[in-house]
Amino acid sequence: MSDTDGFVSLDPAFDQYVLPNAPLEELAGGFRWLEGLVWMGDADCLLFEDLPRNRTMRYIENVGVSVYREPSHYANGQCRDPQGRLISCSHRDRCLYRTELDGKVTKLVDRHAGKRLNAPNDVTVKTDGTIWFSDPLYGIQRDYEGGIQQSEQPPALYRFDPKTDKITIAAGDFDGPNGLAFSPDEKRLYVCETGDMTTENPKQYIRAFDVDAKGKLHGGEILHKVEPGFADGIAMDEDGNIWSSAADGVHCIDPGGRLLGKVLVPYLVSNLTFGGCFKNRLFIGGSHTLYAIFLNRRGAGWP
Repeated sequence: MSDTDGFVSLDPAFDQYVLPNAPLEELAGGFRWLEGLVWMGDADCLLFEDLPRNRTMRYIENVGVSVYREPSHYANGQCRDPQGRLISCSHRDRCLYRTELDGKVTKLVDRHAGKRLNAPNDVTVKTDGTIWFSDPLYGIQRDYEGGIQQSEQPPALYRFDPKTDKITIAAGDFDGPNGLAFSPDEKRLYVCETGDMTTENPKQYIRAFDVDAKGKLHGGEILHKVEPGFADGIAMDEDGNIWSSAADGVHCIDPGGRLLGKVLVPYLVSNLTFGGCFKNRLFIGGSHTLYAIFLNRRGAGWP
């Protein structure tokens, strides 16, 4: 194990991912709690949520931060679909909505089996267009992040097909599903299990599912336990490594579940995403502060 300023290396493989002359940068501060980081490659900007303030923010290099959308309906996790449209999770409206290319907003889904969703938390889209999202209780348990409301069904991980409007439970054995991401080949789905966040001991797991040709999940065993803290958001690099939020920064975990190293961040990390011209810049939501760091590795997926 070796430590350098800003990094903790636990495996020689991690040393090739970090750049000694590329330190952690503080881009902006003064927010309340950052979530939903998503890179907009065609617009050369980062969108992210200042969740308790009910607004979506935009960061542009050499320009700074501005308000992109207000109100945001207490949006949390976000991603882009293959057509470049923005998919967002709304705590307040308990739904997924999509921002069309002309700027119009479309509600995609807010119910399963006739009952309202809880508070969609994070979302990712496969190349076939299917939308996968976590639906814990967090967003309706506190007024701070959307407003207290009554749950109508247990937490679950969902698969939604916008072509058919069909929504199915992909996995229902979660206490609190959170961040999620597909491996670069889409043969595995990684999902954070943070359990009941109203207790003093939330769960700290990243679970791994195999995805078959029909889009069904198998397995779901615990791949890794994140500590200190827990895995809230995750991002994938092109080699299939998982970059996970944690209490002391960002942890880099290989596909086998081995912790390779850490990028140290001053505040609790909630969410993160790869972006920039070469997708080698990791943007990090550290509590109330936005950070970024250049890595010697590119993120997976489309911009």
